[in-house]
Amino acid sequence: MKLLVTGGAGFIGSAVVRLAIARGHSVVNLDALTYAACLDNVASVADHPDYAFEQADIRDRAALDRIFATHRPDAVMHLAAESHVDRSIDGPADFIATNVTGTLQMLEAARAYWTAQGKPADFRFHHISTDEVFGSLPADPAIKFTETTAYDPRSPYAASKAGSDHLVRAWHETYGLPVVLTNCSNNYGPYHFPEKLVPVIILNALAGKPLPIYGDGSNVRDWLYVEDHADALLQVIAKGAVGRSYNIGGENERSNLDLVQMLCAILDDLRPKASGSYADQISFVPDRPGHDARYAIDPRRMRDELGWRPSVTIDQGLRLTAQWYLANESWWRPLQARQGVGTRLGTKA
Repeated sequence: MKLLVTGGAGFIGSAVVRLAIARGHSVVNLDALTYAACLDNVASVADHPDYAFEQADIRDRAALDRIFATHRPDAVMHLAAESHVDRSIDGPADFIATNVTGTLQMLEAARAYWTAQGKPADFRFHHISTDEVFGSLPADPAIKFTETTAYDPRSPYAASKAGSDHLVRAWHETYGLPVVLTNCSNNYGPYHFPEKLVPVIILNALAGKPLPIYGDGSNVRDWLYVEDHADALLQVIAKGAVGRSYNIGGENERSNLDLVQMLCAILDDLRPKASGSYADQISFVPDRPGHDARYAIDPRRMRDELGWRPSVTIDQGLRLTAQWYLANESWWRPLQARQGVGTRLGTKA
């Protein structure tokens, strides 16, 4: 299968690209190379005969039409998005432009290409989204997000992704475009851009800096190892039912404070401090505006229909992630100089 992967130089997109090539697919990586992208993420496949790279903005319809006509993909995996909640609080317009308008242009370019090809039944437009579109859950562990949970986005980022989800469903219902959708929980793992919680904690710990935790650290997330997520996405593109959505979770709920304490214990083991624990560096900071209390995925549809479950536990995944960052300073060090990295964002509200 030839896949057109948007955002393939980003965190999740690059994991999809690497795994797809390893499994014998051809991949066209379309990425605008904005601040969070890094071609080093796909350096291991850059010279592979089944890999091609196109630098383009998903809002540029002419570029999209050229890329579709040149590469003739069998399926689209649309991951390109602005995704950092704090940045969306400070600059919501960029999130609407990329996540909503960009998805519109992708849908229209895909529809034109699909129509010109005679509307092949096996074409797919796979839209990759987030569980944040569903809003915030109460503490009750029995309550989780399902594919029928009503949308209730609470941040500009979540609202922009909710809008893009609705566009994808509308293009399926109105134009018949064969789509599948997925909504994932919080990803972590190798190549995670160093402005998100897990890499911030690892890198601040190593640098002897405070480990910032918003509020009292009680906010709960379901943590999904990125390579498990890439595996799930390839399952959905191959076997998912047209017009259907699938929630992908890690089955690993942890509060932010618990997660940070786990990371500190792992680093204490892998690279001990001269004295004390990395947990001594934990610092509580003012909470993010509108911070959702809890996210949790009910993964039964993925399990029952597609036979997929995550393979990496939170303990295994955090250790693998910490080991990767310890071994790859040459990757993360230059990224720390990029705009906004290392600075508290999302306080303008």
